[in-house]
Amino acid sequence: MYQQMIFVNLATNDIAAAKEFFTALGFTINPQFSTDDCACVVISDTIITMLLSKERYADFTDKEIADSTKTSETLICLSAESREKVDELVEKAVAAGGTVTGRTQDYGHMYGRAFDDLDGHTWEVMWMDPAAVQG
Repeated sequence: MYQQMIFVNLATNDIAAAKEFFTALGFTINPQFSTDDCACVVISDTIITMLLSKERYADFTDKEIADSTKTSETLICLSAESREKVDELVEKAVAAGGTVTGRTQDYGHMYGRAFDDLDGHTWEVMWMDPAAVQG
């Protein structure tokens, strides 16, 4: 059965540092699709983040590349299996050099926090109570 995938492409200032950051979060680097100017970060079977040097990123767009430390160009949200897993991933991100951003969102049935990676890209981590999702 076909499973649709998402490839999130992000510009980075330092490929090596970005690779270290994302492996510290527990993700893996696929060497088959990684070079000196890009890194393929495997988040899950269906979610891949391509970290591209700004020069390589520019090959895919005619637009100005956002300075993600000053401008929000995207909010990337990952699901988590529990509230504890939300906190765990954010804590790993901070330990690896990321920063907590925004406020904790706690609505009882939904819990989320966010962090910025080394380049300022915002990653939200969200848990939702399966009973609330089922209606």
